Amino acid sequence: MLIQELHLHVDEQVTVKGWVVHHRSSGKIDFLVIRDGSGQVQTVVREPARTALAEVLTQAVQETSVVVEGRVGIDPRSPGGVEVVVEQIQLIGSGHDYPIGPKAHGVDFLMDHRHLWVRSARQSAILRIRAAIIRLARNFLDGHGFVVADPPIITPSFAEGSTSLFAIDYFGEPAYLSQSGQLYMEALAMALGKVYAFGPTFRAEKSKTRRHLSEFWMIEPEMAFCDFEENLWWQEQLIEAIVQGVLAECQVELATLERDLSHLQAVVRPFPRITYRQALEQLTAEGFELQFGDDLGAPHETALARAYDRPVFLTHFPTRLKAFYMQPDPRDPELALAADLLAPEGYGEIIGGSERIYDYELMRSRLVSQGLDEGQYAWYLDLRRFGTVPHSGFGVGLERLVAWIAGLDHVRETTPFPRTLTRLWP
Repeated sequence: MLIQELHLHVDEQVTVKGWVVHHRSSGKIDFLVIRDGSGQVQTVVREPARTALAEVLTQAVQETSVVVEGRVGIDPRSPGGVEVVVEQIQLIGSGHDYPIGPKAHGVDFLMDHRHLWVRSARQSAILRIRAAIIRLARNFLDGHGFVVADPPIITPSFAEGSTSLFAIDYFGEPAYLSQSGQLYMEALAMALGKVYAFGPTFRAEKSKTRRHLSEFWMIEPEMAFCDFEENLWWQEQLIEAIVQGVLAECQVELATLERDLSHLQAVVRPFPRITYRQALEQLTAEGFELQFGDDLGAPHETALARAYDRPVFLTHFPTRLKAFYMQPDPRDPELALAADLLAPEGYGEIIGGSERIYDYELMRSRLVSQGLDEGQYAWYLDLRRFGTVPHSGFGVGLERLVAWIAGLDHVRETTPFPRTLTRLWP
C-alpha cells in the first residue's frame, strides 16, 4: 500500500514498505514516521505489540528499511489525516551510522553525499516539483499539436558558440556534446510543423554562479509559419500553464519548501515587455554604467525584473549580441527579433527565443561574417534553399525553471546529480 493512498483505507489492514524517517518513544508508546517515496505516515506501536517488538524497535533508526503491518486509523493532526497502528515490523536493511542527521551540514558534505541527501523531505519535494513541471510541459505541448522529436546529442558543429562546447573524439573526427538541439529542430519543424525536444544539453562555460550547470535539460519548441509575436504568445501560455499546474498539483511539496505562493499566483498572462534600449535607460537610471551593445548579466536581469510581479520579456537585442541564426528586425536591422524571458525574484533568464532567419542569402552572409565553415552548415542552409518559411522557437532551461518555481537559492538542488565546474561525483 502506498502511503499516499492510506486515507482511502481507514479501518483496513495494510502493509507499508519504506524507510524510517525518525523514531521516538513516549511513555508506553513508540512513534515511527515512515516514508515510501509517495509520502510519510506516522505509525504507532502500543502494547502488547510494543513488548513483542522491543528488539526490533531498538534497531529501527533513521533510514532503516522496514515492512510495517497494521491498521489504518484517523489522525486529524497528521498531514495525511491518518496513522497506522502497528501489529508487526520486519527489518530489511540497517540504517545504523547513517551520515546525514538532523544537525546542520555544509553544502560540500551534502553534495558529496548527494546519493543519500536526495532522501530528505526537502530534496524529495524539489524532485517531485521537477517531475510535475516536466509532465505539465509535455501535456501542454502534446495537447497543442506539438510533436516530440529527438535531436542528436553528438554534433559536428555548434549552435551558439565554440567556447562553451565539450569536445569529444568521434572515431577520429572532432565532435561536440550538444549545447542546443535547436538547429535540428528547425529541420524537423519543416517536416512536422510544430515540434519540441526535451533532453540534456551541455555547456563548458567556466561559471560558478548559482544559475549555471555544465549539464542541464532543455525544452525546445520550434514552429513553422510562426513569427516573433506568436513565439512570445506560445511562451506565455506554456509558462502560465506550468506554474498554475504546479500550484494545483504540488501543494504539499511547496509547503515543505515554505514557498511563498503569492509570487506564483501572480504568474498569469499577459507578461510585460521591455526592449533592450528601454532596459539600458532603466539600468542607467539605477546607476549601472552601460553602453548600447553591452551584454546584460545576472545583476542587470535582477534589477530589471524587480519592477514586475511576473515574468518579463526583454526584447530586441543588438544583433551582434545574439546567435547568427536570429532574424533581424526589418524596421531596424541593428536589432534582432529575439527575446529573453526573465523570472521575477532575482532568478533571471528562464527562456531564450527568437524568430529565425529564413532567407538563404542572409543566412549565408551571416555564416560568412562570423567566420563559420559554410560546409559544416550546408544541411542547415538547405532549409532555406528548399521551401523556406518564417519560423521561430525557444528554449526553456528546466533547472532554472525549477529553481524559480520552488524558490531555491541554487540550481544544484534542482537536478538529482548536478554537474558543475567543480563537481563530477557522485
